[in-house]
Order: sequence, then C-alpha cells, then structure tokens
Amino acid sequence: MRILVHEFVTGGGFSGRPVPASLAREGLAMRTALLEDLAALRGHEIVTTTDIRFAKPAHARVEVITLALGDTATFDQLLASADAVWLVAPETDRCLERLAARVERKGKILLGSGAAVVRKASDKAGLPRLLARIGVPHPETVALEPGVDARMAAREIGFPVVLKPRRGAGSRGVRLAHNARDLKSALAVFRRVHVTSFGAAGGQGDRDIVMQRYVRGIPASVSLLADGRRSVALAVNAQSMSTASGFSYRGGRTPFDHPLAAEAVDAAIRTCGALPGLRGYVGVDLVLTDAGPVVIEVNPRLTTAYLGVRAVLDENVAAMALAACERTLPLQPIARRRVRFTASGLVAAA
Repeated sequence: MRILVHEFVTGGGFSGRPVPASLAREGLAMRTALLEDLAALRGHEIVTTTDIRFAKPAHARVEVITLALGDTATFDQLLASADAVWLVAPETDRCLERLAARVERKGKILLGSGAAVVRKASDKAGLPRLLARIGVPHPETVALEPGVDARMAAREIGFPVVLKPRRGAGSRGVRLAHNARDLKSALAVFRRVHVTSFGAAGGQGDRDIVMQRYVRGIPASVSLLADGRRSVALAVNAQSMSTASGFSYRGGRTPFDHPLAAEAVDAAIRTCGALPGLRGYVGVDLVLTDAGPVVIEVNPRLTTAYLGVRAVLDENVAAMALAACERTLPLQPIARRRVRFTASGLVAAA
C-alpha cells in the first residue's frame, strides 16, 4: 500500500509564509516519529511532503516531496498516486476538516477520522452539549455569539475564565483572564488579530471565540486508538503547561501514574463513543481535579503525546493505528518504561 503522510505545518501548508514556532516544532517532531514508525513496517511504500525549510533527512525508505508556495498540482498528483493518506494538521480554520474532505472526495483511504466527525469533535462550542448528554464533566462554556455580553458571561461563569478559538490547536490563541481588565485585553487581541496565522485575512470576530470556566487541577491527556465505534486507551499522559503569557504546551511524561488515571481513561473512552466515526489515533485532553476528571477537548488526530507513547510501548503504534482504521483494535497495551518528552521531540527516561 502506498501511504502519503501530509503533516500540514511542515509539509508545505505554510510555504512562503512565516510558520508559528510552536506549531513548527511539534509538527516536525510528530512527522519525524510517524515516518520512522511507518518505515519500519513491511509491505508499504511511504511518501511524505515537506516545506523546503523543514526538509530534514528522512528514513531511507521514505520518499520526500517538496511542496512550494501554491503548488496544489503536486499535492493532487500525490493524492492520486496514493492508496491511503495519513493527515496531521491543526483543526484551526477547519484545516484538518478540509484536508480530510479533500482526501474523501478523491476516494482514498483516510488513515484517521473523516471530515464530518472532525468538524463535530473540534467544535469547542458544541462539545459541551455532547458531553452533557453522556454525563462527562466539562467546564461551563459560552460561545461569544452576537448578542452575548462577554463581561456578563464572565461574571456568571466566575473569574478566572479561559478564552480560546472555537476551532484551534496547540493552545495557540488561548488566553487566561483573571479579571475584567484581562478580559478586555484578551478580547481586543482576538478582534484585532487573526490568532491562527493560517493566512486568512482580517480579524477574528467574537462568534469564533468560546469562553470557559478555568478548571484548577492537573492537566493530562489520554491517547487512544479508535475504530469508528469503539476505542482503546494507549496511555494516560501528564502535560507540562505554561500560563505565563497565554497557554503554552511544553511536553509531558507518560505513563502518568495518578489515582484518577482509570477514571480519566473511562471519561476519554466515553467521549470517543459519543463521536461515532473517530478512527485511528485520537487524543483527549483533561484536567484531573479533586472531584474527578474534567474533559477539556478532543483532538481527532495525532498529538504530540505520540512522541512519548511510542517510546513506552513495545508495539509499533503506527501499525496499531493502521489496524484500528481497518476496524481491528488491540488489547490495551502495557507500558514497559516511563519517559519524559518535549514538544520539540526530545525523549528521555523519567
């Protein structure tokens, strides 16, 4: 099978434009790790795209194609020649959703979630209603749509509050407001600047922002494999976050031995079950609180935690993800070691 791996940020999606540093380092780290795992498999031909600025030498069994600014013809040719496509892209500006739809229109096998479920899972305004129906805790959330007074909403939720793009990734554009002054400043930034830097012109209106109650606790994630109906957890991961100037993800450690780990897995599996169509690798972000796990968001794609998860399992995680896309889920694997990992791809024994 000929598999096309397209990591959007370093794979040509930003050709000719500045690349946000946080997205670049995580994208390159995930691309490198995924290609290494896929290249270790027999019976597959692997090809990947790259921006010339990120043309890092790949495995000898991986064909690397450079995508220049506006080179849609080459990408279409790669899609046409591929049997299956593995996308790694942010949900921001519906980037992942649009790419998934493009692959589906070409009639190719998508090694991940389809456009419809990506749209549903990445909508931070709609997720609270979905989780409420299945009884999974989620922070109180308000979409700042026309007619919604942000200051009044913040008072009702209670400071501090978190402002974030309705569809975003990598903590980019997420801000913490401790008081009314912080709120005014954060909203001004959202309105003045398109926080995604994904090439869209103009500012970002309030309708694209959600406000959430800030949940105090330990940030964590659950990495899972899904087959469209069911899911199995690979690991619970601790997250290292900075809130000095907005939120910044720095990496983490896995597996995370915490008293709420089993409850976190249960909440993540229930969340995936409420989103039929999730396939392949999925990440669910949570906060572990005194009252139990609180699900924050769903990432229907490869996440940076993959860097740690692949290091603690003896199994090839990419191979298991391929099998999951063919509706064959593994038994929950056992972590054989503990590691720390950074968002730039450094992995060390914990």
